[in-house]
Amino acid sequence: MTVLALEIGSSGFAATRVADDVDTDDIRRIPIPATGAWARCQELLLEVAGGGEVTALGVASAGPIDMAAGVIAPAEVPEWRGGFGIVEAARKLFPKAQVPLALDGVCLALAERGFGATSGVMDSLAVSVSDRITGGVVVGGFILVGRTGNAGHVGHVLVPGFDDRCSCGGRGCLEAVAGGLAMVRWAREQGWAGTSVRELLDAAGVGEDIPVAALGRAGTALGRAIASVAALLDLDLVVLGGPLAGAGPALWKPLGEAVATHARLSFLPGLRVVPSQLGEGATIMGAGVLALVGRNT
Repeated sequence: MTVLALEIGSSGFAATRVADDVDTDDIRRIPIPATGAWARCQELLLEVAGGGEVTALGVASAGPIDMAAGVIAPAEVPEWRGGFGIVEAARKLFPKAQVPLALDGVCLALAERGFGATSGVMDSLAVSVSDRITGGVVVGGFILVGRTGNAGHVGHVLVPGFDDRCSCGGRGCLEAVAGGLAMVRWAREQGWAGTSVRELLDAAGVGEDIPVAALGRAGTALGRAIASVAALLDLDLVVLGGPLAGAGPALWKPLGEAVATHARLSFLPGLRVVPSQLGEGATIMGAGVLALVGRNT
């Protein structure tokens, strides 16, 4: 029997077997195709299945999703923006498989709670900062899923002091300031010549003014959003992961200053924001947990 995990991310698809002998080097990744998204997804899944009989497939997807209907509508996959029934399609591919679906942030929280910094913690927030910003919330030991499966969209928490336009159509969302794509866009508007998040991080690492300022804005926005969510949900631990979490002092110093400035309620002095130790495989790791839980229900 074969158990698989699939991640539908903001920049690509990833799949892997879920087994004791599998590590991050075994994760197969492809960029989001311009067309034929499900066909490429099928190829990826069949490759990692290796001919085995698949009994469970855990799916972590960028939102929005409709968990009950098994439908996803990630903005980054043009063909699926109107909604794609990924659970039904996966069951046709693997007729004997359970196919649980969850938001990528929920799977991130599953991974951190199972293997990372929030293990044994009853109340926490896990955040991943990459091109987009995803999050998962644990309250009372339970991971919040929400009415439609979309709980944890921390990237769309409104941040005071910012009015940047967001891809969701609103203004002042955390993702519009601190998401990687937003940071690159802002830096280019200030005259920076780079084009990618990786270039931005490298330039900030050698002290270039505009990239450092972009990360500073992001850190401030993250700190303000974290302080707000912590106050709302009575949290004392936030785990920050994703490629941008490794940006160093240019991000973490303003983040810490913003948390210290705004997390002033009497129950928040112990609020900690720590880097994730799970690396880029955290979300698909959570999809694997989802698959194992789904197989046993």
